[in-house]
Amino acid sequence: MRFTETKVAGAFLIEPEPIGDERGFFARTFCREEFEAHGLNPVVAQCNLSFNHRRGTLRGLHYQAAPHQEAKLVRCTRGAIWDLALDLRPGSPTYRAWFGAELSDGNGASLYIPEGCAHGFLSLTDAAEVAYQMSAPYAPAAARGVRWNDPAFGIEWPGEVLVINQRDASYPDVEP
Repeated sequence: MRFTETKVAGAFLIEPEPIGDERGFFARTFCREEFEAHGLNPVVAQCNLSFNHRRGTLRGLHYQAAPHQEAKLVRCTRGAIWDLALDLRPGSPTYRAWFGAELSDGNGASLYIPEGCAHGFLSLTDAAEVAYQMSAPYAPAAARGVRWNDPAFGIEWPGEVLVINQRDASYPDVEP
């Protein structure tokens, strides 16, 4: 696997390094030892799947409050998404910075989002399927979010938001 640091401290774009032959290819997408060597949390406490019918579907920006913070490893297994990590850690050198990347079934890339960062994505294709590995189980009382178009963050989404649920659309602005 190839680990590329992003402009969000602790967030990494992780790309497989396929080994091919006449059958196709083999590639590792997770290795506890390699994650630990890069300072990433290798714990997998929960795995989730998201299916998105339409291109332009936005999910997020979600995170869990302490003490239920979670790291996420996100991979698009069908179609394509533009995945985003937003740093919400007040003491972080990249506080309020964001990083987005295209994840697709074609590139096989994953985005590692550390604890304390919000996560969201925009589907770039119809029938986009997204697999998540989380370091902590979902805790409904700790679920939080920030609005996808809050001017405090200046996120540049790569397409029009056509589908969004009411909760995600109505998070209030954060204080400047």
